[in-house]
Amino acid sequence: MPQLKLFNTLSREKEAFQPLDPAHVRVYACGPTVYNYAHIGNARMAVVFDLLANLLRGLYPKVTYVSNITDVDDKIIAAANETGEAIEAITEKYGRIYNEDMSALGVSPPDIQPRATEHITDMIALIEKLIEKDHAYEGEGHVLFNVPSFPAYGGLSGRSRDDQIAGARVEVAPYKKDPADFVLWKPSEDDQPGWDSPWGRGRPGWHVECSAMAEKHLGLPFDIHGGGADLKFPHHENEIAQSCCAHGAEDDLSAFAKTWVHNGFVTVQGEKMSKSLGNITLVHDLIDNFPGEALRLTLLSAHYRQPLDWSVEGIERNKNILDRFYARLNQMNDMEANEEDIPATIMDALCDDLNTPQAMAELSALLKSDNTPELKGQLLAAGKLLGILQQDPNAWLGFGGEGDTEIDALLAERTQARTDKNFARSDEIRDELAARGIEIEDTPTGTKWKRTG
Repeated sequence: MPQLKLFNTLSREKEAFQPLDPAHVRVYACGPTVYNYAHIGNARMAVVFDLLANLLRGLYPKVTYVSNITDVDDKIIAAANETGEAIEAITEKYGRIYNEDMSALGVSPPDIQPRATEHITDMIALIEKLIEKDHAYEGEGHVLFNVPSFPAYGGLSGRSRDDQIAGARVEVAPYKKDPADFVLWKPSEDDQPGWDSPWGRGRPGWHVECSAMAEKHLGLPFDIHGGGADLKFPHHENEIAQSCCAHGAEDDLSAFAKTWVHNGFVTVQGEKMSKSLGNITLVHDLIDNFPGEALRLTLLSAHYRQPLDWSVEGIERNKNILDRFYARLNQMNDMEANEEDIPATIMDALCDDLNTPQAMAELSALLKSDNTPELKGQLLAAGKLLGILQQDPNAWLGFGGEGDTEIDALLAERTQARTDKNFARSDEIRDELAARGIEIEDTPTGTKWKRTG
């Protein structure tokens, strides 16, 4: 079995992955806040961790992958106030759309997809532990984590205290003991969602939910935690603080999760996505115009830790790459694929910190081989791991499969003309079909056609 190596944000090194329990690998990735459509940056996280889960399942007998849905948040409350829709309707709608859109990109559902509102009791219990251990305090109906009580704070991101305060965009409030302290629980107005707690009716802060849900479903410590690079600080920094301090592990930042994996940002033509620039690119729109596999391959075209610049040209380039693979698979349609293992060169590339550019280079190198059942099996096995080449080649390439008696009759006449060496008539039929927006292709298994207009 090849050795998986991952860049651990916590240690700032690429390390050989050693699961806590080789019989059961446990993974958590922070999922979406469901108040609107997911953008392509959200999708990069989902695709990267879907690939990581696929790879881990090929290496270990059992993998539990948890990715949450945040369904209580001030952004959701704001969306409800703006639209007049009920909060539950908004979170149900966009949670469903998120899963449907990710499915279009070949992302399998996580093994467990917990919702924050289903774990309020767990969050309250965690906050009570932090208060008991003098890492949190109550003030004016709020409960806050006291950052100076945890000297190791900042160990994940490497931020200085000044950077921590600036990066967290802290709120100046009279109930705070320190500017860097962050909210664990906040009071709710009558028209806001809220739950009873020892500190009054309120709702959780954003950071505490993932600490509580990860512990509930995976236990502590677990193997891998991560998400987008934008979550490194303050979200993931705060998760470590909460979980380590609640369990008396102030001197061991890995007592929550052993390995931290973060994917890079997605830019659009070199610019960060933002409302002010009007360049937020939604997955829901993209899947109406491009095949999901082309979008997935584009998201995997750069190394996951590097920035990815999103463009239509990039999507089209990756669609053309897939066309070449499907053309070869189409030539082998009548072959029974041998049950081949994934080629070692591709596994080695992916086990080297998910090096997808190298894996795709190795996959492309297979096309230099002759068409054989072995080649077909290798392409399909590698494609399944990467989440591509899962479509019917004829359908992907657009070849007619529903039957058109007039076109079929002309193709039969053309075949006979070629047999009779009547190439003039053969060419006339090709030209006639082309004028009607029908492109034909002669293959070893017969003539195929597709509509081009």
